[in-house]
Amino acid sequence: MNTAFLGLGRMGLPMAGRVLDAGHDLTVWNRSPERTKDLVAQGARVARTPAAAARDAEVVITMLADPEALEAVVFGPDGVAAGLRSDAVLVDMSTVGPEAVLSLHDRLGDTEFVDAPVMGSVGPARNGTLTVLAGGAVERVETLLGTFGTVVRCGAVGSGAARKVVLITAALAGMTLLGEVVALGEALGIDRDTVLDGLATGPLGGVVARARNADSDFAIDLAAKDVGLALTSADLPQLTAAHAWLTAAADAGDGQLDLRNVLAHIQTD
Repeated sequence: MNTAFLGLGRMGLPMAGRVLDAGHDLTVWNRSPERTKDLVAQGARVARTPAAAARDAEVVITMLADPEALEAVVFGPDGVAAGLRSDAVLVDMSTVGPEAVLSLHDRLGDTEFVDAPVMGSVGPARNGTLTVLAGGAVERVETLLGTFGTVVRCGAVGSGAARKVVLITAALAGMTLLGEVVALGEALGIDRDTVLDGLATGPLGGVVARARNADSDFAIDLAAKDVGLALTSADLPQLTAAHAWLTAAADAGDGQLDLRNVLAHIQTD
């Protein structure tokens, strides 16, 4: 399949590599061209603009940081929309929320569109063990999406984006709750490892495992953005508090560090 992949960040770069490894023809675009070098060495082509990347592609995949980046890449000058073939499928794998996804879909008219955000971080992106939450008519691209991991059909366009917001928000808020429990333990004279050992076999076990996983790489900046998407949809006081912890950690200069580092900010504040 002739595929274009736009957005080679922490997740996009290894995912694009999997497209190549699966034997597909690949054209890539990234705002910072130096991120394309390794893929070019493996046989990918580089496009100068998003429109040029899309021009010959049967499938165009976008994996971008936020709704503003998606808007610029698809509808900005020399954007994807200017280069899409009439028979192409656009697959957005960014975490941007259902509102941005549905707006994109509406403005693309008759273009086939799938929203397919993923659960998992850099390790699973590299290993092909992500969970792909796909909304829309998935049939034409399901095999391609399967190179990234397990494809879960969620329903109509926008349903994948909606499910991602729900699932990721639970995971991110769980980390800030864990941070507060650790801080409570230390205030009561119980050291961090003892608290984590006690919680590891309870309902926070999965969050404890995530906090102790030194190989995970999910930036605090992105975590704050993802929880922010949830806060636009409902009045959520506990998630508002989680968002405040994540934003404070990012504002303190740790925005590019992995999510587990938010615990240190909660312990010291």
